[in-house]
Amino acid sequence: MISGKAKVAGVMGWPVGHSRSPRLHGYWLAHYGIDGAYVPLAVAPDRIEQALRALPALGFAGCNVTVPHKEAAFRTVDRVDATARRMGAVNTVIVHPDGTLEGRNTDGFGFIENLKAGAPGWTAATGPAVIIGAGGAARSLVVALADAGVPEIRLVNRTLARAQELVAELGPGVTCPVTAVPWDDRADALADAHVLANATTQGMVGHPPLDLALDALPRDAVVTDIVYTPVETPLLAAAQARGHVVVDGRGMLLHQGRPGFEAWFGQAPQVTDALYTAVFGD
Repeated sequence: MISGKAKVAGVMGWPVGHSRSPRLHGYWLAHYGIDGAYVPLAVAPDRIEQALRALPALGFAGCNVTVPHKEAAFRTVDRVDATARRMGAVNTVIVHPDGTLEGRNTDGFGFIENLKAGAPGWTAATGPAVIIGAGGAARSLVVALADAGVPEIRLVNRTLARAQELVAELGPGVTCPVTAVPWDDRADALADAHVLANATTQGMVGHPPLDLALDALPRDAVVTDIVYTPVETPLLAAAQARGHVVVDGRGMLLHQGRPGFEAWFGQAPQVTDALYTAVFGD
């Protein structure tokens, strides 16, 4: 039950009906006995600035921002943290007591925490990382892996120019060498890699599988996918068949929600088996 004093947050997207975030935060609110609510907010692209600016007047503690609003939110909020500034996108908005909006980006945090939980033996400094894709998700992974201490990142994308643009945009803000790799060289890029991450929609339900031969990938490399529908993508299935440690994309969603929940509701939440069941056990 919630009262008139309930703290309120939500998720803005277009569309937003597919989002698992209400299940995620709803579970935590019930589990910790917090007087609060977390609601889906369907906001059209031409209304995102108006919607964000309305948060203080409506008494919201903040919100998550999902596709296609992350870049627009970055431009709208009053200030952003260092991570969001480097990524050029915001996925978490905090409403401060004076009504100002702070933007943060916890996608990279969620990715690294999921990787550490799913592959406890993985150490960033051991070897290079290969990231497939050059969109917003890939940007988050580049920053997160560089910050974690990966010595080198190879960015592979079907359109080489887009990968090159991303490398140039990130520039000196990334603490390790990042190289754009042509699509035709994608298999060779896996040699001596210690982690392979798919940051595209390839392999998601309704999309073709990722076209990538794993023969050159060292057997001790960890393979992860940001896709979580299905939980086992063709990439993860192929990697597991070769004996790789694989990490599916579900935990990234769960872990990226932790900092926002703590900021809005004053409780540091935990990711547990029961949470996985509540959010993904359809």
